[in-house]
Amino acid sequence: MNVSNNCSVTNLELYHHVRLIEFALYNIIFFFGALFNVLALWVFFCKIKNWTETRVVYMINLMVADSFLLFALPFLIYFTKYDHPTDKLCFTIRNIYFTNMPMSILIITLIAIDRYIAIKFPLKAKILRSPLKSASICGFLWIMVMIYSYLRLKFQERKEQFCFQKQSIQPSYSLLFSIIFGYFIPLGIVIFCSVQVIKCLKKKMTTSPHETKLIQKAIHIVSVNLCVFIVCFSPLHITLLLRFAVDVAGACPLLSAVRASIQICACLANSNCCLDAFCYYFAAKEFQEFPSLFPTCISMRSKMNQSQESHLT
Repeated sequence: MNVSNNCSVTNLELYHHVRLIEFALYNIIFFFGALFNVLALWVFFCKIKNWTETRVVYMINLMVADSFLLFALPFLIYFTKYDHPTDKLCFTIRNIYFTNMPMSILIITLIAIDRYIAIKFPLKAKILRSPLKSASICGFLWIMVMIYSYLRLKFQERKEQFCFQKQSIQPSYSLLFSIIFGYFIPLGIVIFCSVQVIKCLKKKMTTSPHETKLIQKAIHIVSVNLCVFIVCFSPLHITLLLRFAVDVAGACPLLSAVRASIQICACLANSNCCLDAFCYYFAAKEFQEFPSLFPTCISMRSKMNQSQESHLT
């Protein structure tokens, strides 16, 4: 679709106050992200004793993805502040930066699926879950995300003048593909798995007040993880969809406002690297306190089967 050239450079520039907000937020995210990820290392080495758990593999990969973002953030701050051109350094940093978010989303999705299998199908979990399988899945996803990020950025490199600034008004269908398959489908999976786990835990027949307290903690952890996932990533992907619609329609008067919204929502999404540290902490508590909750539904099913058999006889 050909769009008229009445979108001037002025219409596409970020507002000055938005850039200041972005600069301040990214400095805060970098400071706390680095601090919390150092604390996360302490959690791994001091709190988590069972290194054969599949979720430990996922957490390590999530930490690596967060490290990608923390490495790229100082460059992002500098490049956006001084309108750095799209050179080879920019291309490399963008590759590192744009690998973080899809990998974080996919790994969080894998953690949700892993928890769902452990709670809902405890017998099959022994076959389906293993550290080697988790590492293989993560390795495959790293390779695929890096290849896709490289090809997508290589294609877009010729269109943009400044690093981390989309100034062209041509619709990016690769971006639409990333939004749907890289976020909204994983979002549906995370919601389904989290809701099913919460339902299963609520149905568990407790035998002591301590067990009831553990179940309430587990439900709280799953609920918090789900809310953080939605709050961090949904605004950015919704505004990216809006940007795609604006590009398709050629609605130039809306471009500046939409672009500013994307920058602010990106700050919110990138703050997930700080919040992941709490995910590590909760995971450590989950491994220590909740192992008895994993075979939750098997006891319920066996009791249901026994009652059905007694009725039949």
